[in-house]
Amino acid sequence: MSDLLRVDDVHKSYGDEEVLKGISFEMDRGDVDVLVGPSGSGKSTMLRCINRLTEIDSGEIYLDGENVTTPDTDVNALRRNVGMVFQDFNLFAHLTARKNVTLGLRKVKGLDKAEAREIADAQLERVGLLAQAESYPAELSGGQKQRVGIARALAMDPKLLLFDEPTSALDPELVGEVVEVMADLASEGMTMLVVSHEMGFVRSAATDMFVLDDGKIVERGAPTDLFENPEHERTKSFLQGLNSAHGGDG
Repeated sequence: MSDLLRVDDVHKSYGDEEVLKGISFEMDRGDVDVLVGPSGSGKSTMLRCINRLTEIDSGEIYLDGENVTTPDTDVNALRRNVGMVFQDFNLFAHLTARKNVTLGLRKVKGLDKAEAREIADAQLERVGLLAQAESYPAELSGGQKQRVGIARALAMDPKLLLFDEPTSALDPELVGEVVEVMADLASEGMTMLVVSHEMGFVRSAATDMFVLDDGKIVERGAPTDLFENPEHERTKSFLQGLNSAHGGDG
């Protein structure tokens, strides 16, 4: 199996509400795939299922050929291989930027202080924040916080990086700095699965765009094809709606 990620007929319900209704797709190494769709279509839930923050009801998810949805899966090992960047940053307020990045390296990977600091500083430099290494989250802008979040995920050297609406909590003038870091990662060959309405990033960096609606993938393809010649009515109406307003997520 050559796919880095394969999602096979995944279903997920919350009570009586079926949020994912048989989602299937695959990603190769180096792909940058973007999930788009209206609020409540299941995009964030799909990301959370991949790294087991949310448990699926049925189906299978394979990472690098290994079924990671079995009961005996080492979830900590899975999360070392699948990094996640959250909408609301999820930084520890009492830790500096550097310590937010070193925490996982020390606790999960068991690195010593010096080695963890070296890796953290390299990743903070990668996202343009080494000068803010000793700053606390309260001293950082939203864009800077999100870049710390990206550095933290990168520090674990993941095979796959998940982004859940990484710019939706940011003031408009701060969106560009985060999108620029994401575009750089894409150009470096990082495999990324992204939930985002930043269509500039989608057009320039995405390998494929998946359109989710009502818990199903209704259309997928190269962004240029979907923007210029969408086949599905839901794709057309969603893309038209993006021109007027940005949605939230489900």
